[in-house]
Amino acid sequence: MALPPLSPEQRQAALDKAAAARKERAEVKDALKHGRKSLHEVLASNSEAIRKMTVRALLESLPDIGKIRAQKLITELGISDSRRIQGLGIQQRERLLERFAPKG
Repeated sequence: MALPPLSPEQRQAALDKAAAARKERAEVKDALKHGRKSLHEVLASNSEAIRKMTVRALLESLPDIGKIRAQKLITELGISDSRRIQGLGIQQRERLLERFAPKG
């Protein structure tokens, strides 16, 4: 059974929500890249927009990690390519945090 089409107001609300989520994810990625946020803070976030971000996108936003290294890390840590942050298991989160724990 197909859903009925959205009214113009519902459509606009959905577009606004999507734009706000993209903006929030971009801000978090930038904060990670420049060290204003830690991986622990992002993983602990209750924001729906952040929780729906893929682990690959999260890793790629860390300093000195590109697409190739992110793929290697995902494989090494036993995380699915399409896994989102909200879908990470406890052990996967722990392995990620151990891997990127501040040195010192």
